[in-house]
Amino acid sequence: MTAEPGGRPATRLGRVVRTTAERAVRRAEPPREEHRQTNWLRDVILGGQDGLVNILGIILGVIAAGGSETVLIVAGFAAAITESISMGAVGYTSSVSERDYYLAERAREAAEITASPEAERQEIRDIYAAKGFTGPLLEDVVSTITANRETWLATMMNEELHLQPVGKQAILRAAVVIGIATLIGHLIPLVPFLFLERTPALIVAIALSAGALFAVGVYSAVTLVGDWRTSGARMVVIGLGAAAIGFAVGRLFNAGG
Repeated sequence: MTAEPGGRPATRLGRVVRTTAERAVRRAEPPREEHRQTNWLRDVILGGQDGLVNILGIILGVIAAGGSETVLIVAGFAAAITESISMGAVGYTSSVSERDYYLAERAREAAEITASPEAERQEIRDIYAAKGFTGPLLEDVVSTITANRETWLATMMNEELHLQPVGKQAILRAAVVIGIATLIGHLIPLVPFLFLERTPALIVAIALSAGALFAVGVYSAVTLVGDWRTSGARMVVIGLGAAAIGFAVGRLFNAGG
């Protein structure tokens, strides 16, 4: 017969209870890698779509207002540089705010564990009771989790508040990914104007933009959830529809001028 850590003989039921409790504790740990993968996709879509729609709107607006090729290219590249830096900064500050919110909530939970340990222990009990644990097994899970303050705190953050830590590396990565995605999004409709005449360049720019938006929508559906055709078409309609507003504004200024 095997023995428990304290030297007591372990029955088969005791080993099952302990193993189940340890698994429950491991499941309480935040799924950091999966969370970060989702953020990668979110950051790419945020930056890429923003950059593409923004520059396409500028291009259509300049053309509608009767601007020259030089104005179009200069305005486009100026917007590409400034917008990419701006979006990278937005990604950075957004991630910092997310981290600060997590730390604030973690400090509040830590204070509550110190001030009202029984109430917080009951919350752990309620969480795992809702998962189907009952009787001695439930109490063993609660005891195992609350025996370690860091595990207890991590469980409360993940299971009760559904919050996960944001590291410094993740913050910097979000800023870089959003900034680069924004720049690429800007270049997709802008590059044709460097090599083609205005009309064919505009046709190619719209076609490339629609293709890129559709591809992003398809990838989002395949990676996450949803019908790829619906997701792709929705992304195209939203993106080109927003860009068309730039054309309407340009026409308005051209008519008024």
